[in-house]
Formats: sequence, C-alpha cells, structure tokens
Amino acid sequence: MKKIYGCLLGLVLALGFSSVAQAQGEAATMSGPPRVLTVSREFVKPGKTGALHDRMESAFVKAMGNAKSPTHYLGLDSLSGKLRSLFLTGYDSFDAWEKDMQAQSKDVALSTALERAYTADAPLLDSVDQSVWVFREDQSMHPTTDIGSARFMEFEVFHLKPGHGADWDEAVRMVKEAYAKVPDAHWDMYQLVYGGAPSYVVITPLKSASEIDRNFASGKQFVEAMGPDGMKKLDELSASTIESIEINLFSINPHMSYVPDEVANSAPDFWRPKAAAEGKPKAKAKAEAKPATP
Repeated sequence: MKKIYGCLLGLVLALGFSSVAQAQGEAATMSGPPRVLTVSREFVKPGKTGALHDRMESAFVKAMGNAKSPTHYLGLDSLSGKLRSLFLTGYDSFDAWEKDMQAQSKDVALSTALERAYTADAPLLDSVDQSVWVFREDQSMHPTTDIGSARFMEFEVFHLKPGHGADWDEAVRMVKEAYAKVPDAHWDMYQLVYGGAPSYVVITPLKSASEIDRNFASGKQFVEAMGPDGMKKLDELSASTIESIEINLFSINPHMSYVPDEVANSAPDFWRPKAAAEGKPKAKAKAEAKPATP
C-alpha cells in the first residue's frame, strides 16, 4: 500500500490475509486467519535464487508430504528489498504450535529428512531469522478466507514508538470507521509478540498485479470518507505514533509451499504444476505418410 495521506493510509487499502496454514487435527481448518503466525525469513545469496533455491526447498515440501504432516506453510519470494524468501506457518494457538514441534521431534523419519534438507539449503543462505505474530481481530475488517487464488502478497510493517500503543489503537479505530463507508473494504492485522520491537503488519493477498493499480485508486474514496478534519488528526497520530514503515511485495512460490489439498485443488495448474501436467492426457502424434521403398 502507498504512503499518500499519512503513513497509516496503508492500512485502509489492505485486502487481508487468509488462513495460509493451520495446526494439528481439529485446528486444521481454512475458516479464517490463523491466530498465531510464525514467519521465517531466509536471506538468499546473490546467484542462488530461482530454480536452485526452489530445488532445495522442494525437499522440505516432499518431507512434509511423505509424513502426511497436518501443518502447512506458504513460501514466498521477494520482489522488492533484499533477496529473501518468507515461510508462513499458522496455528490456532501457541499450544498447537508446541504440539506440532513435539510431533515433529518424535517422527524420526520426518526429522531426519528435514535435517538433510536444512544441510543442503544452508550454503545458499546469508542468514535466517524468525518472528511470531498474533492475529488482531479487533483491528481487522472482514477477514478473507481464500488463499488459493492469491499470486502475490504485500507486507506493510509498522514499527511503533514506545508508549504509543493507545494512539495506534485510536488511529486504527478511525480508519475502520471511515472504511466502513467504502465498499468491499477488508484487511487482517497482526501484532508482533516475539522477535523485535513493537510492530504491526498488514498482509495483503493479491490475485494479480492489477489489484495494486486498483488499490492506488481506492485511496481517494477513503480520504473522502475520512474528511479534512479526520485526515488531519490521522496525520498527527501517524507522526507521533509510528517510528518507521516498510512496504514490500512478494510472489507466492508453489514449489516452496506445502498447502492443504483444498487449496491445491482450487488451482492445480498453479499449486501443483508437475502433478497437473502428468494428469493431462498426452496428445497423439499424427503419423506422417512414409513413401514406399522400391
């Protein structure tokens, strides 16, 4: 989203982040955003991206698939900023996250396969970091549930100044009230709980890059709904509350994603291109007439 009328404006243009992955057993649903979201970032060395990194990451997907793991994740590649890949895993609770880690440690075959994959992937990477976020339903609007049609994701990270949590809450409240007057407005908000200073992130799934153009245009509707006085107050809250804002675009990489069958089946040509190609009937080659040999 774009910093046009104050850096909080990015919030109002977000479309929301659906449940990309869920946890064990009964928590494995796709009904909404995961309550707990773990994010792993791999900073890839120059020249080590593309097919080479895809090949290394596919070993993780294969290991999880062979183990029939109920815990899924989404892999993305950066289109802006430093070369890096994101891996998003969602859980219904912290307890579900713990049970998932325990289950993986008890599965010897899975643990061994993942260890081999980590060893093979390590030479391609400069560094890795991790963070944990919680879903803020009170600061979200009409959360979406469909991730199968998404092809890109936009991440807006807001780093707050210490002691301004109440100001942030007020700013988000103003944004939600104004955007209630704009059709089809919806977004999901996550708050950082482990891995950094006070921060929030808006994650926007995009079906195509044309949605970025549309989101630019929708900013005018929000400004009209907010009004001059509201925009002035929002700008003041933004200046006093936010330390910095970072906006980046990522593409979803199906080769690095381990998604549920209901997601993969919604667009098999994208999520499982190899399997889709193997399932299609081969075209019969036309026999060419061959002249008789004397």
